[in-house]
Amino acid sequence: MSWKPFVVGVDASPEAASAAAFAHRTAERVGVGYRLVHATPDVLGPFDLWEGATYLRAVAAHARSQVAVALGGKVSSQVLDEMIVRLGSPAVVLKQAVAQVDAEFVVLGGKHHSTLGRWLGGSTSLNVARTTEVPVLVTAGTPTVIRRVLVAVDLSGAARPTLAAAERYAALFGAELRALSVFEPLPAIPEVGPTYDTTQYYAMSEEFLTRDIWPAIRTKGVEKIVRYGTAVDTILREATDWKADLLVVGSHGKGWAARVLVGSVTERLLNHLPTSLIVVPVSAAQVAEPAEVTLATAMA
Repeated sequence: MSWKPFVVGVDASPEAASAAAFAHRTAERVGVGYRLVHATPDVLGPFDLWEGATYLRAVAAHARSQVAVALGGKVSSQVLDEMIVRLGSPAVVLKQAVAQVDAEFVVLGGKHHSTLGRWLGGSTSLNVARTTEVPVLVTAGTPTVIRRVLVAVDLSGAARPTLAAAERYAALFGAELRALSVFEPLPAIPEVGPTYDTTQYYAMSEEFLTRDIWPAIRTKGVEKIVRYGTAVDTILREATDWKADLLVVGSHGKGWAARVLVGSVTERLLNHLPTSLIVVPVSAAQVAEPAEVTLATAMA
């Protein structure tokens, strides 16, 4: 199994130091290189001051000194010297770095943000997950050994690429893999009677899952389970009860309007971060019709 280099977003935080240490161990495991990437705001740019290479060298030197202190010897001096430092938002800078080194995935240190904090200041991991074209691995705490990988999928076109990624990462770490699908209750619309029979809906969902989703798993011995409840709460409970070291989910790439109105499973999982988390971008997955629509049409 071949791997491409990966990039690690870093700043002067303890979380970034943990992410860099994890990335270093993972890179050694697969025998590839990795690049540290630091984004810094261009606070002087609007005033047209300090233009040119002198300003950029000063910014890069200051960033390297701060990051070097924060990492505390967790990476080599050569890796620090090769750190990519650019002006701009972390999401944009990391996306540029991914393209530059043809990266396999992005590693970030997880930080807990309140809802207010996300809206006021944003969350790097969330913003990167929304825009990246490669998986994003967000570390929780200081991960050491990954023995259990839990992958959560729904009945959409996101399921297959998410399962494939989970199998790849479970193989990387030599970890046990468990697959989970959560069937949420049908939405209740005030003053409108139930459109579908719940029993029939769940039966058809399980049939679709068994026929079209689970066969995508190629790894032998993977336990496949179905739970009923709200997606986020059920995934969090399963990850905690099973003591998963890594959770893998797919990002549907929903627009901002959907996130504002109903929220996002991925966003809420990033906020809670029960364990290290991989977000797999699946916006490019081509499906003729979402599974939920197919089920609803069949039951109409």
